Amino acid sequence: MGYTRIVPLGGLGEIGMNCLALESQEGVLVIDCGITFPHDELGVDIIHPRFDYLEDRADDLLGVVLTHGHEDHIGALPYLLRRVPVPVWGPPYALALVRERLKEFRDLPETELIPTEPRRRFEVGGYEVEPLRVTHSIPDATALAVRTPGGLVVHTGDFKIEEHPMDGEHFDRARFEALGREGVALLLSDSTNVDRPGRAGEERDVAEKLSALIATKKRRVVVGFFPSNVHRLRTLAQAAAANRRRLCFLGRSVGTHVRAATELRRLGLPHDIVVTPDRARDVPRGELLVVASGTQAEPQSALSRLSRGDHPRLSLESGDAVIFSSRVIPGNERAVWDLICAFERRGMDVHFHGTDPGIHVSGHACREEQTQMIQWTEPDAFVPVHGTFHHLSRHAALARELGVRDVALIENGETLLLDDVGLSEGSRVQVGRVHVDDGVEVDEAVLRERAVMATQGAVMVTVPITVDGRLGGEATIETRGLAPRAPDATVDPRVSVEDAVRGLTESAGRARLDDVREAARRAARRCFGDGQHRPLVVVSLVEV
Repeated sequence: MGYTRIVPLGGLGEIGMNCLALESQEGVLVIDCGITFPHDELGVDIIHPRFDYLEDRADDLLGVVLTHGHEDHIGALPYLLRRVPVPVWGPPYALALVRERLKEFRDLPETELIPTEPRRRFEVGGYEVEPLRVTHSIPDATALAVRTPGGLVVHTGDFKIEEHPMDGEHFDRARFEALGREGVALLLSDSTNVDRPGRAGEERDVAEKLSALIATKKRRVVVGFFPSNVHRLRTLAQAAAANRRRLCFLGRSVGTHVRAATELRRLGLPHDIVVTPDRARDVPRGELLVVASGTQAEPQSALSRLSRGDHPRLSLESGDAVIFSSRVIPGNERAVWDLICAFERRGMDVHFHGTDPGIHVSGHACREEQTQMIQWTEPDAFVPVHGTFHHLSRHAALARELGVRDVALIENGETLLLDDVGLSEGSRVQVGRVHVDDGVEVDEAVLRERAVMATQGAVMVTVPITVDGRLGGEATIETRGLAPRAPDATVDPRVSVEDAVRGLTESAGRARLDDVREAARRAARRCFGDGQHRPLVVVSLVEV
């Protein structure tokens, strides 16, 4: 038997940005390629993993296999494919979403997208991959059983275990148990909900509670949810029909998933129930149900704009109901609370998990389901994936409690070798985060400048210079965003800058422009900065 190297490029030690590579003498196979979203305000839209490791092995990169279609598993594909064009395998719903995303990138080469089916094996180079049906909060979710030179690796993807899934696509327990009898060398399993006891809950129960809640409302109703949850979308359509309401979709991501689900015949909306946003304003307030994206309080999302009253197509009034059928992604707590309060401040009737616990269930396995996964597959070795260090460590401890003999905890960039002996520590690889602003990658230096300007302010210095490099007049200084502090009457920033430039040119004769710029920058920084405050200083030289 050979070996397989486990290489996490994202998703281990964090929530989101899931991307993991399997490397062996057969080549490199990537499982998922996702993004995450920023928690700061530096003008960044998304963050994806650095792909240096994959670019360095471009000749050996066989392709990407997707577990399902959530953004934290597929969103970074365009950024990888523009560097290394490779085939992509995935469930039909995931590929429908990938096609939508690839249309936004005109510089991409044509990509081969190959649909997968549960229990139907396919080969990628020397790897044999078998998708396995799991239940999750999106259609066509799969785990992967990958036969590698190092042994049989089972990657759960994101999963939960529903006994009565609304789409009738049952969790394939029998196949997981069969793989356990065959001999699973390594289980990689979703850690997101390891702190939650019991089970995640059934989507059918949410459908009943949401429908009953909507039936009690007499005015306009807005339901915020994760648009990828097509089961929830179907529930809302049925609730609208049952309560004689028209249905309006608000938000770009809602539209994307409605198109994909309709194309694949996963939605089945009642006839003539949908009304466009432009016509929704004409529907009587008690006869409209709006489903909207933006439950994480993204500033330009449909829900945020409705809360501010500046949505261009629809408005809410006091007494209208807003229902958050969603959870809060870690890191977004403050922003979501602000969004809830914004609706309440305007007199809306707001419902969320705190007021109505049954209107949402997680798509991720809780502790009981994680236990079942380990018991069914009986792995020789276990590595927790998809979570912060806390989640990973708690999941690793659970595996040890269940008797798994070989348990390892790694984060992004740390690698493991899997062979017939088990797991052993491998060498580190280069990883990191690439920030993207409106489709363009933002350099780390630019991010640092944005952070400094946001927290410390900026100083703009203009210095007139003669053709022979000497001070040619009076310098000018402007400041932006500096906190007012008691000025030092003995220090005039303009004079300090002029003295620094004059002193440089007098001692060195004709000075290099870069040296003049640096002398002026240092002088200004000494005047406006101290041990705690270091504003960004920008110097412009003007020839006179």
